Amino acid sequence: MPELVLWDIDHTLMATRGLGRELWAQAFVDATGIRMEEQASVTGSTEQVILRETARLHGIPYSDALFAKFADALGSVHVRRAAELRERGHALPGAGAILAALAERGVRQSVVTGNVRQAAEVKLAVFGLDSYVLLDDGAYGEDGEGRPELLTRALARAGVDANAAVFLGDTPADVAGGRDAGVRVIAVATGKTPADELRDAGAAVVLDDLSDTSAALAAINA
Repeated sequence: MPELVLWDIDHTLMATRGLGRELWAQAFVDATGIRMEEQASVTGSTEQVILRETARLHGIPYSDALFAKFADALGSVHVRRAAELRERGHALPGAGAILAALAERGVRQSVVTGNVRQAAEVKLAVFGLDSYVLLDDGAYGEDGEGRPELLTRALARAGVDANAAVFLGDTPADVAGGRDAGVRVIAVATGKTPADELRDAGAAVVLDDLSDTSAALAAINA
């Protein structure tokens, strides 16, 4: 088994069924005072990139201070609406089982996500996945704009070499980020990207989903 398994969150471990966009829009209003009319593409992006591009669409100057204000607002709205997230969203099939199976084998796990940390913590907690991951070993939307940067940050925090880690995600950006950071990538076709495209992007293995715990373990341990 690898020393460290890193997980993307949205569409890899869970789905929010549209609530994520609602929470994002509320945080945008809270941070800018302007109603969100259009949101930049979110697939495979980090919150810094999404906010910068969404602000541009609304004619709002972007700054580090704006992102800090937005990150606080986004974390807060996730806390306030955690019960609604639990009701409307769900952990994806097999997510809890594979996290538990790795934990039983003593494998360290954390997350690499474009979500700001407080939002990530809420999402993991409401679906009962937080106890399996070492949150301080992860990387979040506050830590950079791209997957390679986030993965490098997580590896440094965990004190693990890239060749001793595995990253699981659902987008071509996850695959490319892992490759750029020197981390083996297993793609899970539970997001918007078909399995063939994830394979073409260079994923070492592509799983249709996480429902087969034995298959997931075998892929991680390959």
